[in-house]
Amino acid sequence: MSATPAYDDLVRHYQRLHRFDHLAAIVGWDQAANMPPKGNEARSAAMAELAGLTHRLRTDGALVRQIERAEQEPLDDLQRANLREIRRDWRNANALPESLVQARQHATSRCEHAWRTQRPANDWAGFLENFREVLRVGREEARLLSEQSGLGLYDALMDRYEPGMTCALVDRVFANLRQWLPGMIVRAVERQAGLPCIEPVGPFPVERQRALCEAAMRLLGFDFEAGRLDVSAHPFSGGVPEDVRLTTRYGADDFLTSLMGTIHETGHGRYEQNLPRALLGQPAGFARSMAIHESQSLSFEMQLGRHRGFVERLAPLVAAHLGPQPAFEPENLWRLLTRVRPGRIRVDADEVTYPAHVILRYEIERPLIEGDIEAEDIPALWNAKMQELLGVDTRGDYTDGPLQDVHWPEALFGYFPCYSLGAMYAAQWFATMRRSLPGMDASIGRGELAPVFGWLDTHIWQQGSRWPTDELARRASGEVLNPAHFKAHLEARYTPGG
Repeated sequence: MSATPAYDDLVRHYQRLHRFDHLAAIVGWDQAANMPPKGNEARSAAMAELAGLTHRLRTDGALVRQIERAEQEPLDDLQRANLREIRRDWRNANALPESLVQARQHATSRCEHAWRTQRPANDWAGFLENFREVLRVGREEARLLSEQSGLGLYDALMDRYEPGMTCALVDRVFANLRQWLPGMIVRAVERQAGLPCIEPVGPFPVERQRALCEAAMRLLGFDFEAGRLDVSAHPFSGGVPEDVRLTTRYGADDFLTSLMGTIHETGHGRYEQNLPRALLGQPAGFARSMAIHESQSLSFEMQLGRHRGFVERLAPLVAAHLGPQPAFEPENLWRLLTRVRPGRIRVDADEVTYPAHVILRYEIERPLIEGDIEAEDIPALWNAKMQELLGVDTRGDYTDGPLQDVHWPEALFGYFPCYSLGAMYAAQWFATMRRSLPGMDASIGRGELAPVFGWLDTHIWQQGSRWPTDELARRASGEVLNPAHFKAHLEARYTPGG
């Protein structure tokens, strides 16, 4: 007879939940990538039904008694870590009623589906009709999670994506960024002004771009036996560790958006594909947090994807798939990929201006959730902050303004800070690798990426959620999040010598 019967029952329960979550992930991917437009209402109802079912499983009254009994059983450290994450999942689920979970699924499915046509039509007024309900649901979630946890409203939402992160810490980090980032942007632009950069000449056929993206994914070690690449209105990584679904988007006049977006999503995908299989389906086997997840995508897209040595490996792939031209010579391609140019689009932003986009969203999203502003106030605030942070005029442009991201129609309130936190963690990981892997940069230039992937696998991927985030960072790099590594990285790459 097992010495841990209550814990064993919990493991079986969460394996069952994982299978339902698997179905939800795949139908969600299909809704974004394949579903015909007229299928949305029926799909939304089916997904809401499934969300209600899994919510009932997560809030089963018997679970709390099993958790309490399991805490008294002779568990090893890994089992106790899993029990800690089970309790966290149970606590968050029980803060929300099933009716709200289903209402969220209905509201976001309707809003996201309409957003796909409203964005290219620059239709902010039409978007608001659905978004008001999404915001109502988001605020209600924040209220209930806050009451359950004792956290502030926005803290409670952010805690779902980045456990333990608070607005107080984000405010300090972003205030520090605001002090030095504008000056660095100016210096980087001025420094690059005298460097010639040849623009690529299109058009670039979509099928060739797709082949290029898949070749880059193979170079980065993505397992196509356990995943695939498709198209959606906004790139994302979905599915489950056994079946990872990545998407990108193509434009015939621009191949860099699809290529770098794919490299970004490949970082997410490789993290998922390499989570600890022994813990598959258990909360301790999930990715640690979304800032850690974004640290993987940005390790691939920014740290590695814009590394001069890696670009020397990438350039021949670009030329082979799109045809040779001067713009694809390694040095020129590197200049294209590291060009600092303030713009409107977050996902197309260079890594120096990227944090400004995240700060902008946080400074709008937090008061939106806390009730200090309403959805109608977003465009004016957006325009003012784009001008302040990046010197870009966005008046009248909703398509490439507040409609550009899928996060708000999907009620992903509290997620945006994870992007800049992830960029900081990515810089910290690579600073650690340079100390522990002498010659790493030269190895990347030779196309030897195994040491980088091996370090990430050992210190991040295989750890899953075994450790709280601060402990994971400390074990991987010797310290908790230290934004100084991010600043040092940008200075070394974009403003060497001051």
